Amino acid sequence: MKDNTPYLIIGLGNPGPKYYNNRHNVGFMVADALGDRANIPIRRFEFRALIGKGDFAGARLILAKPQTYMNNSGQAVSALVNFYKIPIEKILVIHDDLDLPFGTLRMRPQGSAGGQRGLGSIIAKLNTQNFARLRVGIGRPPGRMDPSDYVLHDFDPPEEEMLSDVLDTAVKAVRMFIEQDIEQAMNTFNGPVIDEE
Repeated sequence: MKDNTPYLIIGLGNPGPKYYNNRHNVGFMVADALGDRANIPIRRFEFRALIGKGDFAGARLILAKPQTYMNNSGQAVSALVNFYKIPIEKILVIHDDLDLPFGTLRMRPQGSAGGQRGLGSIIAKLNTQNFARLRVGIGRPPGRMDPSDYVLHDFDPPEEEMLSDVLDTAVKAVRMFIEQDIEQAMNTFNGPVIDEE
């Protein structure tokens, strides 16, 4: 029997206009780009998240942007998972990653939070780290800048110019995750989106 439960694709970020273009909000940006591509507006408020529902890549999809602030993302995610009875293999969390250079994508089937507090909150609330995640590299802060300040800064102009390519490639990676499987998506998309000069 075909499993007709939806995929839950979660972009992480902080709600509110002042955070809109922050590096920390790149998960939201990918979710929005996916929503645009799939014609799924993410406007409905449920379980402390903005969500959108529709069909994409031959599957039912729930797109979610938790509105709890990054560090409490697990509250919204666990409520959505429990209500919609989402199996763990159909969850994908998209988030920023300081340890990857800007413009690099890395999909993984599971793993620790690696210091990403939104991911840590989700792991704690779901009581497992065995769900897929798509890490979007934002690079390390320059000089002695505190990482917690750096993630709350907007992308700089050269990064802004390349960001649409990064978001577009991330959407393609999510599509392959849904249409084929995580192994294919990892083999195809893990690595730099932007070629180094």
